[in-house]
Amino acid sequence: MTSMIGNAPLDAAAATDFLARRYGDRASGVVEIGRGAWAVAYGFVLNGEARVARFGAQSDDFVKDRIAAAYSSPGLPIPRIFEIGEAPGGFYAISERAYGGYLEALDEAGMRAALPSVFAAHDAARLADVSRTSGYGGWDASGNAPHATWHDALLAVSGDAPSSRIRGWRDRMAPYPAARAAFDEGLDCLRGLVAACPSGRHLLHSDPVNRNILVDGGRVTAILDWGCGMYGDFLYDLAHLTFSTCWFPAWRGIDFAGEAERHYEAIGLDVPAMRARLRCYEIHIGLDALAYNAFCQRPDALELIARRTLEAVG
Repeated sequence: MTSMIGNAPLDAAAATDFLARRYGDRASGVVEIGRGAWAVAYGFVLNGEARVARFGAQSDDFVKDRIAAAYSSPGLPIPRIFEIGEAPGGFYAISERAYGGYLEALDEAGMRAALPSVFAAHDAARLADVSRTSGYGGWDASGNAPHATWHDALLAVSGDAPSSRIRGWRDRMAPYPAARAAFDEGLDCLRGLVAACPSGRHLLHSDPVNRNILVDGGRVTAILDWGCGMYGDFLYDLAHLTFSTCWFPAWRGIDFAGEAERHYEAIGLDVPAMRARLRCYEIHIGLDALAYNAFCQRPDALELIARRTLEAVG
């Protein structure tokens, strides 16, 4: 389980009490089903229907999930959000409950079986109509993102904005010279690569391998937690898979980029400079992960991410 960042949300007893006070005997069977960096999730039954209650210190991620659910489709299953409101210590959200195992728990055979459904989800996100929103990079609870171009959004990884949840990450990286050196080298390389990236603006999840994709029988059943949602080049989500194989030894025999190339050829989609774009996004993902893990003070993770980022730099 990922340790919590910031204020701890309601524990099981407090969550059960909150749901009982809100719904009375219409709610039952409360059990913890997931815990991330920013929230904890409990499965329960409400009016005979399976539901999920999540509790966290901030509401923005829950609002982003509600926005993302508007893009839900058979290929891009995103649970519906029924309620968002205040709870002790923060906020709560009630959503549909989906079932399945986590994508990253799959072995090589399971991942290969799921890839067509994963690529179908990528395609559905690529084709989602985001024309009512604006900007590039991470979008907020308004559905809009702050950057005028995709290039600007990528280069913003070097910033340490006061409004960021991980503000202060740069100072926290100071005791780790190898991580600092990898960040600086990666950033220099990124600056030379972004100009070749297209300006396409697509819906991105941007956090697919942190217990956020459920799979059952080789089919994606839910894409959860859109707190890292972005607008940008659709290949960015694929880059999360190509970057992350160092964490998942069972997947090291899978050439995700090659499998994606075959998929795009099969659907007749021309993807110019695909490998160069993936390299750029892998470096960006590495830089973002270095900043996050510096903030969290995780030296072992910093060492692994620094090494992987430098591999992408080449």
